[in-house]
Amino acid sequence: MPAAAANSTRLAHRFAQLRDAGELGLVAYITAGDPSLDATLQFVEALAAAGADVIELGVPFSDPVADGPTIQRASERALKHGTKLADVIELVRRIRNCGGAAKDIPLILFSYYNPVLQMGLEKFAKAAAEAGADGVLITDLTPEESEAYRRVLAAHHLDTVFLAAPTSSDDRLAKIAAVSSGFLYLISRTGVTGAKDSLSDELPALLRRVRAFTKLPIAVGFGISAPGHVSILGGLADAAVVGSAFVSEIENAASPQAAADALAVRARALKDAGRRGMSRREATP
Repeated sequence: MPAAAANSTRLAHRFAQLRDAGELGLVAYITAGDPSLDATLQFVEALAAAGADVIELGVPFSDPVADGPTIQRASERALKHGTKLADVIELVRRIRNCGGAAKDIPLILFSYYNPVLQMGLEKFAKAAAEAGADGVLITDLTPEESEAYRRVLAAHHLDTVFLAAPTSSDDRLAKIAAVSSGFLYLISRTGVTGAKDSLSDELPALLRRVRAFTKLPIAVGFGISAPGHVSILGGLADAAVVGSAFVSEIENAASPQAAADALAVRARALKDAGRRGMSRREATP
């Protein structure tokens, strides 16, 4: 089955804006329901107002094997408060109706496949699209197992974002590119999510290799946490994905308002670093 047809989703529009502006995108991940759904709405608004370009709403899951300890703890906290996939979809609806900076930001539902299967593919896709989601990223779904999933999501005009890794062969990259829409999420290193001190020296070569297989925007994640990381990506990738660093701000804050303020400060610093990185590369002969 071919990849989902290109469409006029908010994702496509936002990446076109970034490309025209010569700007690196910032994709911000937070776990929905940590510490509450009301707080998550506040966090999304703060991130959007501070310059985040795309929000990934993590659906809490009981066995998040691809996530490091920071996001695992966030998922555990959200589950303790009873957060379910249906609640996260309803949160998307609330974001679209909030009237603030976040009402038009592209929203990705970031989930493991089990909650989606439990709800039912058709029911999930219909509900997500009607609520105002723009795409879905399933961390543990392979291209080979995704035909029914892609068919249903495409019918509801939802982008399907897939993960590529440094260990992916050329054949594998071709398959991943063929089934992806919206953007391709490139994992910067092997292992689980989590902030790191530095990026791999081999990342530029990896990005060049992946670009040979897709015209989609490429967003780089896993280990991206500091302005220096984002500055390096300017001119190489189309976006930086930051997750654990934002989730840590939420975990360590004394209140939801303090967390929202900290998220905004970090998002602005990361966006500014991306702009500086792009400017330096443009100035290099």
